[in-house]
This record gives sequence, structure tokens and C-alpha cells, in this order.
Amino acid sequence: MGPVPITDADREEVSQFVADHWGSTKVMSCGNVYYPHELEGLIQRTDGKIVGLLTMREDGDGLEVLTLNSTLEGRRIGSSMMLSAIDVARDRELKRIWLTTTNDNLRAIGFYQRLGFRMTEIHPGAVDQARKIKPQIPEVGQGGIPVHDEIVLELQIQPFDA
Repeated sequence: MGPVPITDADREEVSQFVADHWGSTKVMSCGNVYYPHELEGLIQRTDGKIVGLLTMREDGDGLEVLTLNSTLEGRRIGSSMMLSAIDVARDRELKRIWLTTTNDNLRAIGFYQRLGFRMTEIHPGAVDQARKIKPQIPEVGQGGIPVHDEIVLELQIQPFDA
């Protein structure tokens, strides 16, 4: 079974999942604090356990993806969730889907680019500022890369009939 919308019955478990994977129940994006368990999103389960989570929020003409996690590598859960989120944006006739990630997250940057996302902004020092609000953000990330900057990636949504 693929991703399904998060329901109110999932909120507590989603909150714990976010805390386990993000170090806190809050996430930062472009200087703003969000609580993913309070937002809309998609969830995927295997044997009743969350194995994939994507949280998002509508933002003007776009849909911002705030979190994406898959606990089972190589099963295309992340891809399936992102493609479902793109379909949500398309169904709502939004023009774009976008997200931020950190400068150390090279694997995610490659993943999003393979899905057609483009880097549209770099926010130098944004993570240093976010760390003042969320001190759980590590100073050194994947591959020993110092974490300082946010990178915005965006996909322009094409309607089905285009």
C-alpha cells in the first residue's frame, strides 16, 4: 500500500516519529518554525509501523514540503511520497512544489534533482540562525560537512493537460 493522508488519529505517532528523526517536534524552514505533526501530510506504514512520512503546507501558489523521511532504504518510499505530493500540488492547481534542505545533505539534493527539482535560492548562514531557535540542529552534518546554509529546491508544476 502506498502513501495515504495523515489523519488526526496519526498525530501523536507522527509527533514521536518527527522527534525521533529530527531531534525535536519542530522543524525550521526559511527562518520559520513549524510543527509537522500539526500539518497535512502523507504517511506510509508497513506492519502498522510508520516507514515513510512527508509533511507539507500550502504556501500561496505553491506547496512546501517540510519533512520527508523513509526508514526503509531502497524501497522507493521517498520517491512514492514525493510523487504523491506533486500530484497533490497539481490537483490543487498550484504552480510549484518546493522545500529547503541543508548544505550538507548532498544525497537529498541529488534525490530532488533527479525528480526534476532545481536549486532556486541559497540562504547563507540560515542554519546558524535557526540553531538559535532549535539548538538540536547539528553543527557538522553528513560526511563531516559543516552545516551553515539552507538550499531551496523547487519544481514547477505542469498541469496534466499541458
